[in-house]
Amino acid sequence: MLYNRSMTNRLFHFSEDGRIDLFVPRPVQVPSQRRPGYEWLNGPLVWAIDQWHQPMYLFPRDCPRILLWPTSHSTDEDITRYFAGSSARIVAYTERNWLLRIAQTALYRYELPSQTFESLNDAGMWVSRATVKPIQRETIRHLPEALQQAGVELRALDNLLPLKSAWDSSLHVSGIRLRNALGWAR
Repeated sequence: MLYNRSMTNRLFHFSEDGRIDLFVPRPVQVPSQRRPGYEWLNGPLVWAIDQWHQPMYLFPRDCPRILLWPTSHSTDEDITRYFAGSSARIVAYTERNWLLRIAQTALYRYELPSQTFESLNDAGMWVSRATVKPIQRETIRHLPEALQQAGVELRALDNLLPLKSAWDSSLHVSGIRLRNALGWAR
């Protein structure tokens, strides 16, 4: 079930704003507690995601979601537990109350030149300390369809709390905007 990650090193930024001509480095809106030496990640940066990991951002900006995928160290037991027979490369969980907004939101996918970006070696994330002019912009109007085309199975739960144990599994687990999830500890 492992998928080829050797796609070209294309970088993207997703936004609900289709009028961005330049990406100017800015601090994150909600700073995260960073490990020592990485506090700079809360500072002024332009963020991008690589091609393989871009489905993590095929959601409205504030939508809480948890995405899981197998790694070379994943056990059959964990894959069975969280994928339940799915042939998807990624399973994405969100809250049921977000499904309508996911279906109705249009996103703009900006492709960015890679020259000034450095990899964080973490789930396809890249950052630039320089202003970046996009190469192109594409409108994505049907997010559930885009997820499916990217090999992602979208699943909805009443809340994401039952997935807290996924971080103890052998799968890769990415949680995004969990501060917006129902009952999630802040």
